[in-house]
Amino acid sequence: MEVFEAVRTVLAVRAFREQRVAENIIGKIIEAGHLTGSGGNQQPWRFIAVADRESLEYLGAVATSGPYISTAAFAVVVLVEKTPFAVSDASRAVQSMLLTAWSEGIGSNWVGFGGFEDIKALLGIPAELDVLAILPFGYPAAAVGRGKKKRKPLSEVAFRDRYGHPFA
Repeated sequence: MEVFEAVRTVLAVRAFREQRVAENIIGKIIEAGHLTGSGGNQQPWRFIAVADRESLEYLGAVATSGPYISTAAFAVVVLVEKTPFAVSDASRAVQSMLLTAWSEGIGSNWVGFGGFEDIKALLGIPAELDVLAILPFGYPAAAVGRGKKKRKPLSEVAFRDRYGHPFA
């Protein structure tokens, strides 16, 4: 899938089919996060790929905004160092992983934004790292309308040369 097409059509997926994702595709998704640029090349992220069903069920129970994690084929727990640009850099890595997955027909959604202290013990996460997000991945349970997004008109959010001069 061409990059812009992935950006144009990606949608949040919160329901997954009971179908495994091949290891080489999981590796490709993780590698997409790993290859993402970061400020000063600090790479202040860590990724834990979780496919163990009991762990996924626990993550779904702990993440109140994402109980559907429990039905995902796998999830990536995104960790960040406690540095000034870590959240920004890791957010870029998240987007790279989401778009890579989408290009393979795999859906996902960003779950949470902090508040996951309970999962540190389960996954052996050191105290010096924070859990930024959990990304559940899997094949969508239902057909998704690729590209059918509700967005404000471009003229309301993008400008040319000065604020208030519509881009389009």
